[in-house]
Amino acid sequence: MPSWQYHHLRFGRHAPTGQLDKNMKKYYNFIRVQRFLITSMCISFFALGAPATHADKQDYRELDIDTLQSMMQREELSSADLVQFYLDRIEAIDRHGPELNSIIEINPEALGIAKALDAERQTSGPRGPMHGIPVVLKANIDTADKMETTAGSLALKGHIAPVDAFIVQQLREAGAVILGKANLSEWANFRSSQSTSGWSSIGGQTRNPYDTARNPCGSSSGSAVSVAASLTSVAVGTETNGSVVCPSSVNGIVGIKPTLGLVSRSGIIPISHSQDTAGPMARTVKDAAILLTAMVGKDTRDPLVDIFPASVPDFAAGLSADALKGKRIGIYRNHGGASADPRVEAIVANTIASLESLGAEIVDPVKVEKEGMGAAQHEVLFYEFKTDLNAYLESSNAPMKSLADIINFNTAHSDEVMPHFGQDVLIESPAKGPLSEDKYLQAVKDGKRISQAAIDNALKTHQLDALIAPTRGPAWMTDHINGDQSSGIYSSSLAAISGYASITVPAGEVVGLPIGISFIGTAFSDAELIKMAYAFEQNGYQRTPPPID
Repeated sequence: MPSWQYHHLRFGRHAPTGQLDKNMKKYYNFIRVQRFLITSMCISFFALGAPATHADKQDYRELDIDTLQSMMQREELSSADLVQFYLDRIEAIDRHGPELNSIIEINPEALGIAKALDAERQTSGPRGPMHGIPVVLKANIDTADKMETTAGSLALKGHIAPVDAFIVQQLREAGAVILGKANLSEWANFRSSQSTSGWSSIGGQTRNPYDTARNPCGSSSGSAVSVAASLTSVAVGTETNGSVVCPSSVNGIVGIKPTLGLVSRSGIIPISHSQDTAGPMARTVKDAAILLTAMVGKDTRDPLVDIFPASVPDFAAGLSADALKGKRIGIYRNHGGASADPRVEAIVANTIASLESLGAEIVDPVKVEKEGMGAAQHEVLFYEFKTDLNAYLESSNAPMKSLADIINFNTAHSDEVMPHFGQDVLIESPAKGPLSEDKYLQAVKDGKRISQAAIDNALKTHQLDALIAPTRGPAWMTDHINGDQSSGIYSSSLAAISGYASITVPAGEVVGLPIGISFIGTAFSDAELIKMAYAFEQNGYQRTPPPID
């Protein structure tokens, strides 16, 4: 979920880490290019129909869902083979090797589910594009199986949900294999104003696969890393403010933050019903769109069921490399944070040139009026966290029944739970009153009014189809003493607070570290943003896989 407002304010500009001399840069880039070419040749080899069985120890890294489905239809690959490949890879590089530490728990039933789906494919064909495809879920999403739902907290250790979250039901019905649970920033980064993203008391520290000394961003850290490192085909994260798009950006993958109300929140450990949403994370735009389509459905348990659209498209259908022709794109410059990094600005410039070459009209800059938005969000999150979390705990079979129980548990087990940072955020929330208080009601009204008007007015004034901005700067060094020291770009807040749609797509690198560009639109513009992002992806920068074995 969030990189919430305090989290944003405490980020400083990333400290310099030294400059590579020219020869080292050339050598570094040469090695990265060679890795990319080798991976590309492997992908092409498999896509042309090379036999692929588990016994052959084939390499399925970087293969997209369409390719995997084609191989399974030709009986060159089974879902069980694919699951086993990922399990072996998790053991080799997540548990050992570079120890990415992105997977908090493996589903012990994953292989059995995959084999059953393989048998079903033989008898009645696939259910759809997600049939037999492994998915990793963030560890704050309920699964009624043998896995725990803990939000990374020792306070919830042993908690097995009695009912699947609605999105998990949807995924199972689509034929997905729930492979495991991903590590996260504990309590989705809503525990301390001095936290380190990607760390939880159950899962430890998740590492960025592009540089394991650097941070994976939070809170959907494990979800992003598992996709980037090809430990799964796709993953599900959750966002309150930046927690899908930030880890997607710094780990070089695609992340979609859907319009609030499009994806059900029931069965997900909450922060804020005004901002929380789950979102798909994948290596390609189309894979993310396929996963989003499988996740979406009308859930009567979700408080926003009344705004669920009358019809929902197949988000992966009709994608075209020409989708940017005639589109008007505004460049969102006043996104806040520290001074612009010139290396990131160069990527923005390259993105603009790419968009123009694809037929888009650019309006630069577009000033977005959002004064007061952050202060309103602060009040809303702290009010809603206590109320929403207490409601979740009271209706669950979790060992804790209230936020107060969790605070007391953390205090009693501080050596294990709080070795690096405390729980000042958890402590602040109970001081807030009920959701009937005028202060809360005004904050909700102001936050939505300011943020939604900021986007809608900018789009209307300039007749725009979308805004774009860098999602986040380069990954910062993980620091358990001083907490996160981010690179000072916070474009995620606009879509997060408004509840509107956004999607981040890999757009470049800074010394080998990925940088994403966000496409931001109005309410339920998800399908159009996906089409534009797909066209950009097909004709622009192509992500480089992380340099790990």
